[in-house]
Amino acid sequence: MRVHNRSMLAIAQNDHHALPILDSRTARPNVSPTIIPSKKRMPTMTIQTGDKLPDATFVKVTENGPEQVNTADYFKGRKVALFSVPGAFTPTCSAKHLPGFVDKADELKAKGVDEIVCTAVNDAFVMGAWGKSASAGDTVTMLADGNGDFAEAVGLTMDGKAFGMGKRGQRFSMIVNDGVVEQLNVEAPGEFKVSSADHMLEQL
Repeated sequence: MRVHNRSMLAIAQNDHHALPILDSRTARPNVSPTIIPSKKRMPTMTIQTGDKLPDATFVKVTENGPEQVNTADYFKGRKVALFSVPGAFTPTCSAKHLPGFVDKADELKAKGVDEIVCTAVNDAFVMGAWGKSASAGDTVTMLADGNGDFAEAVGLTMDGKAFGMGKRGQRFSMIVNDGVVEQLNVEAPGEFKVSSADHMLEQL
């Protein structure tokens, strides 16, 4: 029996455990709840292949507490596979993006990658907890871009206010060699293809 779209949405709003999240336009289950509409993306990308990474500061959790990491020092003299996700513990990021780099770490390093870095606009403690839950260990370094300064510096922010997420970084990946971007892969809204570990392996 066909149910009116408005009725379906009302049911979903009243009982979020009864139905999956619904798309407001089609009333169909939204299997990718972290998708950000394209109009909410900020078309301000400034970083390009061949550019030097801008000066920015990340934070990572260490045994001695939070530690600041400067891009100029951290990326100097080595090849780094960096990928950015919209948020720690979010569905696609937790099910596919981070685990993909954990699983493919040995293959990436066999092709000359010195370090694998995951970043998101979350605080360092959240990033540390997420890395632990994903068994990232020393395989993937979790760098927090807590204020979104790095995402803003490279022009790859997005507006996640519709999802209660505020300003976030887009989903993308980079191969950075001695501080210079050799490969840049920015996902289209709602997709997970070019920023994956598998795609990066093909580029090396």
